Amino acid sequence: MTIQPLFDANASAGGKDLGGLPEWDLTDLYASPDAPELKRDLDWLEQACASFAADYEGKLADLSADDFLTCVQRNEKIDMVAGRIMSFAGLRYYQMTVDPERAKFLSDCQEKLTNYTTPLVFFTLELNRLDDDHLDKLFAQNADLARYKPVFDRIRAMKPYQLSDEMEKFLHDMGVVGDAWERLFDETIASLTFEIDGEELNIESTLNFLTEQDRSKREAAAHELARVFGENIKIFARVHNTQAKEKEVMDRWRGMPTAQTGRHLSNHVEPEVVEALRNAVVDAYPRLSHRYYALKAKWLGLDTLQVWDRNAPLPMEATRTVKWDEARETVMNAYNAFDPRMGEIATPFFDKGWIDAAVKPGKAPGAFAHPTVTDVHPYVMLNYLGKPRDVMTLAHELGHGVHQVLAAGQGEMLSSTPLTLAETASVFGEMLTFQRMLDNAKDDKERKVLLAGKVEDMINTVVRQIAFYDFECKLHAARRGGELTPDDINALWMSVQAESLGPVFEFMDGYETFWAYIPHFVHSPFYVYAYAFGDGLVNALYAAYQENPEGFQDKYFDMLKAGGSKHHKELLAPFGLDASDPKFWDKGLSMIEGFIDQLEAMED
Repeated sequence: MTIQPLFDANASAGGKDLGGLPEWDLTDLYASPDAPELKRDLDWLEQACASFAADYEGKLADLSADDFLTCVQRNEKIDMVAGRIMSFAGLRYYQMTVDPERAKFLSDCQEKLTNYTTPLVFFTLELNRLDDDHLDKLFAQNADLARYKPVFDRIRAMKPYQLSDEMEKFLHDMGVVGDAWERLFDETIASLTFEIDGEELNIESTLNFLTEQDRSKREAAAHELARVFGENIKIFARVHNTQAKEKEVMDRWRGMPTAQTGRHLSNHVEPEVVEALRNAVVDAYPRLSHRYYALKAKWLGLDTLQVWDRNAPLPMEATRTVKWDEARETVMNAYNAFDPRMGEIATPFFDKGWIDAAVKPGKAPGAFAHPTVTDVHPYVMLNYLGKPRDVMTLAHELGHGVHQVLAAGQGEMLSSTPLTLAETASVFGEMLTFQRMLDNAKDDKERKVLLAGKVEDMINTVVRQIAFYDFECKLHAARRGGELTPDDINALWMSVQAESLGPVFEFMDGYETFWAYIPHFVHSPFYVYAYAFGDGLVNALYAAYQENPEGFQDKYFDMLKAGGSKHHKELLAPFGLDASDPKFWDKGLSMIEGFIDQLEAMED
């Protein structure tokens, strides 16, 4: 069992003198690593897992509906206590990944929990041996048990790929070995140092230079990133080779037809829905990214764009630092304007130590919102350095946090939202913030800058993430044919870049290594399509909100409160939307096209 922070796609950084940046107060989980409550929970967990196995192993088929409910609730309590322990250990680690004590504490907790929970492996295996009719009868006899049916459905989706009990226990125990490769990746990334203008920087601050107004600084940062990635490329290639091979072995033993199957199952989404999304986006590359970047080259006065121009600010964009208080006010005003309930849920994140915002040496890069457990609250991590896009990152992660707070009412087993819908509230939070800023724009120049920034964020969220998905598909397919050299992986990366970014780009030597720092490939294979899914979904949702705002907020909150208790079809039905309709994705993509239309019209 391990914490899986979902590092978000558009985290950025830059700026100084930002005001008082909040730090996490983790005492709502535990006061310290040696807190007596932590030892108490570890001791309880060991005993609870052992007694659960003693009471239920080999007996699920004979349980009454009431006894089965008790069994499920005991399992849920174990999940909650284990989740609290791993959230505390994981969040401490991500605050300072290069601290040996924190790394050891996390590793020790992982090993203990793996050992304690090995006796529980029987539960899902035995559950999957029960007949559908038997379970349906139990659900009919107890409404509280029937509430857990969506959890059972997700577990039972794995039934065709289940191995023997002994093999499943072995794989459970081996999980800590796979986690070690993730840790190697995290610690390597966090310890990288870059030098620009004589200053030693971490990866966040270096990536920030790619959004500088001064083109020479952007170029210097791109070459420095390439140099350092190149020096460490063997480590990153080893991590990817090992994890892809481990996945291939697991998938082969389980009989999974594709490398993506496991992700689709965990997301509770049909492969054809993801394929329709992927194809719609790839078909739209010329209408979206190719078209926009040609426009951007014109604004920048360039015939061709280099990779360091991709996220460059526009020439008319004022270089400014957004202090923390202004970022908070901007996002909170947007949230409150949509619905005061949203602002009410978001306020404690700022006031109670639920956000860790500052860039610090050794801190994990990027941004995420971690839900912890349903009887505590989420924690948001940022690397905030005052770029206008950092305001959008705050809006994004706070959207996750609001979603996680609302879904917590479902309880530990039903609160977790499939990744395809997990990005809904975050991207919707960004859209609310953007639209409010656009409405308040002082003139056409400011409006143009805001529109261009939003289009770039959407391209990063949709086009770039689908290109990432295609890269992963190629990587895992190629690894099945044998070990991949760094050059092999570099070539796969470059094969998706020109296609997605368009003919206006040239690619510098060294850019072929830029796959190396993307955490999703290591932490959550094939996660990335969730961003495009979420963006397309939110664009369609926002269009529904604009067309018919009456009663929208209540339906929106009901969707977020549902957590993982409903399938995407059921959640979207109240809005008249259906993600399994291929035309659905064209609706979402047309919003991005509409923004580009507005930008082109401003040229006349």
